[in-house]
Amino acid sequence: MRDTIRFLKNGEVVELENVGPTETVLDYLRLRRREVGTKEGCGEGDCGACTVAIGRLVDGKLTYQPINSCIQLLGMIDGAELVTVEDLTQDEKLHPVQNALVEFHGSQCGFCTPGFVMTLFTLYHADSKEKSRKTVIEWLAGNLCRCTGYRPIVEAALDACFETVDDVFSWRANQTRERLQELADSRDIFIGDSSMFFSAPATLDGLAAFYGQHPDATLVAGATDVGLWITKHLRELPKMIWLGRIQGLDRVEESPSGVLIGATATFEATEAAMTRLSPDLGELWKRIGSKQVRASGTVGGNIANGSPIGDSPPALIALGATLELQSAEGSRALPLEDFFIDYGKQDRGEDEFVTGLFVPRLTGSQVFRCYKISKRFDQDISSVMGAFRFTVDDNIITDARIVYGGMAGTPKRANGSEAALKGASLEDPATWGAAMQSLLTDFTPMTDMRASAEYRMETARALLAKALMEVSGTPAEDLRVLAKREADHDRAA
Repeated sequence: MRDTIRFLKNGEVVELENVGPTETVLDYLRLRRREVGTKEGCGEGDCGACTVAIGRLVDGKLTYQPINSCIQLLGMIDGAELVTVEDLTQDEKLHPVQNALVEFHGSQCGFCTPGFVMTLFTLYHADSKEKSRKTVIEWLAGNLCRCTGYRPIVEAALDACFETVDDVFSWRANQTRERLQELADSRDIFIGDSSMFFSAPATLDGLAAFYGQHPDATLVAGATDVGLWITKHLRELPKMIWLGRIQGLDRVEESPSGVLIGATATFEATEAAMTRLSPDLGELWKRIGSKQVRASGTVGGNIANGSPIGDSPPALIALGATLELQSAEGSRALPLEDFFIDYGKQDRGEDEFVTGLFVPRLTGSQVFRCYKISKRFDQDISSVMGAFRFTVDDNIITDARIVYGGMAGTPKRANGSEAALKGASLEDPATWGAAMQSLLTDFTPMTDMRASAEYRMETARALLAKALMEVSGTPAEDLRVLAKREADHDRAA
C-alpha cells in the first residue's frame, strides 16, 4: 500500500502525501501551486475555463485528453501527466496553439482563453482527425466564450491543430512514456485515516473487501457527477474510493454477440464500439457532455448514480443490456431495467458496486432508434430521452421495447405502449394509434425547469411516431434536423 499520489508536471515527478478526499485539481493548482492561469468559471464542468490536459498511456501510446479540473479530484490524476497552460511556453516562445490564437485575434477579456488553449492542445496532439470546422466545433463544445466570438478561435484551431506535432511534449514523448511506466504500480492507495480518506484500490477483490468495511464511502469513477456534489451541493464526503486504478475495469470488449463495458470505461473510450452497435448510439454518445466530460465520465457511473435523466440508460435498456454487480460475497447480473427501482433507489446492496454491463447486438430482424431532446444541442441535460427497439417480421412489429428518460422517477419502459404495438403494421400508420394512446397511461411526467409535463408527454408521443416513421421508410432528412443539414450540404457540394 502507498500513502501518496504521484504524477508528472512539466517533466518532473510530483509526489503528494496530503491529499484531501474532495480536493480538486483546480484547487491544487490555484491554492497550492499558485498557478492561476487555470480559471474557475461555472464550477460544474460546463464552461471549460478550468480545462487542463491529462496524459496517460493508452495501449502503450501517450494520449492527451482534456478534463474539467474544477470537478476532477486531485487523487484521480495519480499515474498521469498533468499539463496546464503555464507548461506550454518554452524559452519564452508560445506554443503553436497559443501563437495561432494571438495571430487570429482569438481572445478579448482572456478569462476563457486558457481553457480554449488547453482543449486545442489536446486536439493538436490527437490522432486520426479530419481537418474541418466540424471537428473543431465538436472538440470545443465544452468551452464557452462570451466576448471574443467563436469564428477567430475556430480559425486559429484550423491553422494550428492539423499540422505536424512539434512541441516540447512531442520532443520528450519517449521520456514521458518511460516515466509514466515507472509510476505505474499495483499497490493500493490509502491517504488519511479510518474517518477521512482518499483510497484507490488496485484490484476488484481489494475494492470489495475495503468497500465492505466502509459501505458509507463514496465510490467515484469519473467525478463528472460526484464533482458537482462537492462544488454545487457542498456535500461533506469524508470517505472517497476511486475506481480508476483497478486493472481491467475499464475494458471495452466487442464480440459477435455484443459489447462488454467495464464500469470505469469512459464515454470517449466506448464511443466507437457504441457507434458500431448503432449509428444512433454513436450520435447520442457525442451529445453526452463535452470532450472534457466524455474523457472523464463513465458509462458505469451514468448508470450507478440512478438519475432519471441520465442519457445512456434508456438506450441501453431498450437494447436489453445486462448489469453486473459485485460485493465481497460474490457477483450477480440483472437486466438493467430492474436496477432502477424508484427515484434515488436502485437494486444495489449496501456493499455492492457496479463492475460493468453487457450490451447485446441487434439481430437481423431488429431495428433501433434513439433521440435526445434538450434545450441546447450540445452539453445539456435531456428534457426527454426516447429509445426504441422493434423486432419486425414482414413489416409487422412482433416485439417492441420503448424506453424513456425524463418521464418518470427512473428510466422506464412503456409497457402498455409496447403491448399495443405488437401486431402493428409499418405500412399502416392507423395501427400505431393504440400505442400512442397508451403512452398517456404509461407515464405521468412532472413539470420542472427543463420542461412542462404537457411538453414531455407531447414530445414522447412525437418521438415514438418519428421512430415508427423512420423504420417504415420515411427518409431521415425529412425527420431529423442534422440529417437535413447533411443532405443539404451534400446537394450543395
